[in-house]
Amino acid sequence: MALAQISTVAIPGQLLGPSNKYSAGPGTHIHESNLYSSLLGTVSITQPEKAPGPAKRMHRIAALNTSNTSTSSTTNLNALPTISVSPAAGSTAEQQDKREVLPEVGNVVLCRVTRITPREATVAILVVGDAVLSAQWQGVVRVQDVRATEKDRVKIYESFRPGDIVRAQVISLGDQANYYLTTANNELGVIMATSEAGNTMFPVSWKEYKDPETGLSEARKVAKPF
Repeated sequence: MALAQISTVAIPGQLLGPSNKYSAGPGTHIHESNLYSSLLGTVSITQPEKAPGPAKRMHRIAALNTSNTSTSSTTNLNALPTISVSPAAGSTAEQQDKREVLPEVGNVVLCRVTRITPREATVAILVVGDAVLSAQWQGVVRVQDVRATEKDRVKIYESFRPGDIVRAQVISLGDQANYYLTTANNELGVIMATSEAGNTMFPVSWKEYKDPETGLSEARKVAKPF
């Protein structure tokens, strides 16, 4: 099979294409006739095998099995490219040559919430721009940096939960232990969340995610889709 590598990092929940154009491969899932990434990694597309051409015979022409040929041709005609997402991991030499990427002020990052307190959410920074980090860096989103308006009414537990994947922006190098991040813009916030029942949720408003299995909603600071 031919393998085409796309130089794009997919994030969990990112739309990859319609299910009538691609087959779901490892690291992807189908929701409402569309394919989405299930993890953070590199997107690749595997083309289906082409139907073999007619066999050449020098001295004798053998009768072909019509039913098998027809079935094989139909299968190959209906085959779709398979799209998959795998964790981005280069060769050892590439990793040695690659410089470590450090978050800088102004960078948009993807991170996972590790714990929350009434005053802040602690996160592990996974991606800076399009670069997947080989080492995780710790950051915090303080309660005053969650939203641009009504800051005095923000509650951390209504904005983030441990395990959420968040798109944020670096606003300060912070102290020696943490980067300071913000989700105050509309495009920033939670991009993937799991419900208390353990199901992947989908956003229904700028402040709510919904569990498709239980029908229950949970509060979040939702990022506006691109």
